[in-house]
Amino acid sequence: MMTAILLSAIAMTAIVAVRYLLTSGMFAWATKRVRPGLYGKLSRQIRSEIGWSLLSAAIYGIPAGVVAWGWQNLGWTRIYTDLSEFPLWYLPVSLFAYLFLHDTWFYWTHRWMHQPRLFKIAHAVHHASRPPTAWAAMSFHPVEAISGAFVIPALVFLIPVHIGILGLVLAIMTIMGVTNHMGWEMFPRALIHSRLGNWLITASHHQRHHEAYTCNFGLYFRFWDRVCGTDRGISDAFAK
Repeated sequence: MMTAILLSAIAMTAIVAVRYLLTSGMFAWATKRVRPGLYGKLSRQIRSEIGWSLLSAAIYGIPAGVVAWGWQNLGWTRIYTDLSEFPLWYLPVSLFAYLFLHDTWFYWTHRWMHQPRLFKIAHAVHHASRPPTAWAAMSFHPVEAISGAFVIPALVFLIPVHIGILGLVLAIMTIMGVTNHMGWEMFPRALIHSRLGNWLITASHHQRHHEAYTCNFGLYFRFWDRVCGTDRGISDAFAK
């Protein structure tokens, strides 16, 4: 049994690492095409971001692999595959629930990581990316990676979720993590300044966090930033 669990953890680590390399690589390539020269002098920084990110992949992959093994062999989780098990309207509800709860956890742990002692120990690794690039989304110190690695694995024990919706949650997490750090805005200004855009986090919003440090802590939504008075709008560099 232990061998099977170990193999599952290794497999999931490889999946997380490949997913990171492919997604970040794709958006780094897009950056080179759309914003040539933006990463021109950042090769050393990018190597550091990739190194920290691959370490984070193992930290994220191990609990995910254990949970995946438990789901497949022991029925541990509330992941389901039969669409008839819950009404179809539950699919978008569960998607939003997972994103909102993940965002809530991220917001508060992210603010916690900005306490001076914890920032120096752990979160400074992420903010060493100046400016952040498409490779920086998972560039975390192990302490910070651990704080985020158990959120989705914990939620699958608590909230029923279809395997397809779970895959969509992971895809959104990966893509938004990368695009929010790539140093330019891929979405049109009309969306960024729309009612919907005023509640979503994109590169325009997250760049401000990397400039000012004390604001814009969310991952997907601006809800907690608005409620807690930490929303400082979008970066001046993106407002032009």
